[in-house]
This record gives sequence, C-alpha cells and structure tokens, in this order.
Amino acid sequence: MSKITKNLTGYGLTIEAKKESAENSSFIYYGDVLPEWIDMNGHMNVAYYVKAFDLAIDVHWAELGITQNYIEIENLSTFSVESHITYQDEMKVREKFRITSHVLAYDDKRIHLFQRMYKGTADHIVATAEWMNLHVNLETRRVTPWPSKILMALEEQVKAHKEIIWPDEAGKRMSIKNPLYEIKSR
Repeated sequence: MSKITKNLTGYGLTIEAKKESAENSSFIYYGDVLPEWIDMNGHMNVAYYVKAFDLAIDVHWAELGITQNYIEIENLSTFSVESHITYQDEMKVREKFRITSHVLAYDDKRIHLFQRMYKGTADHIVATAEWMNLHVNLETRRVTPWPSKILMALEEQVKAHKEIIWPDEAGKRMSIKNPLYEIKSR
C-alpha cells in the first residue's frame, strides 16, 4: 500500500489516504465520527455522511490530478449534479470508518463514481454513495471536456478496476413495495 497525502480542494485541510494494491486501485479515506456530527437520535446525522463521502471524493480527485492547484491554475473543476445515498447501519460518536471510491463510468465530460463506507476495518458496509459529476470551466460555468492528462489518469485507474463489478446499490430506484398511497407516474 502506498500512502497519499493531499491538500483537499474545498476544505483547506490535509488528510492521509491509502491507495490499495494496483489490482483494485481503490482510494481509501479514513475518518472518525466527530461529536458535532451526532444528532438527537444519538447517531451520525445524514448530512455528515454526505460530508464524509465528499471528503473522500477530494482524495480520489487529487489522485486523478484534480487538485487545488488544478482548480486555481486551470480554472477547471467538477460539480456534483446528482447523488444517491443509502444508509445501511448507524455510526456513533468516535467510531472509525473508511470509505472506498471507484469509477463506475466516465466519458469526455462526466464521471460516475461509487463509494462505500465501512465501520472501522471490518467489511461491514454502513452506507454507500453514488455520484454523477461534471467537469466544468469555472469562468464560463459550462461543462467542458477533461484535459488529456485527466483522461489518461482515468484510463489508468479503470484498467486496474477490471475485477470490480457493478454494485447492487448503484442505480437503484426508491419505492414502497405495497404503498397505501402512491402518486401516479407519467
């Protein structure tokens, strides 16, 4: 395992992440549930799952070359346009977690990313996040193609993802199996 230390693009902090073996090329973010993340139910509030996943994305982006310098010098960045979070278990104050990130798909302007949050070092999934992000020119505020260096980094990363399969949680539609009421679809 190699250790990666990156300056996060939106938070002004430095964190450490580990990149697993080249066989699966996961990006892993480690964190702790902070006391201010706990809600009145005594567990981590939904907003802080999103924050934890977002912190992990910044590590992944930095490894692809989307760093604070890239944003400031190239005037390019990513915008999240859609996300879907599943909450599968509770996290309590001071519990440790790790988040893995993988690319599900990409094209010349978009990236579809999937993340899993695990409790501590166990293989127990606590939550998942699925994201669609666009590459954006910050001056025009328009979607723009990835530069070749980012496309090459993406290509190298997905080559190492050959063994990764589509996650069960990705692309899910929310529904109630036997609703007492349901609005009609078009």
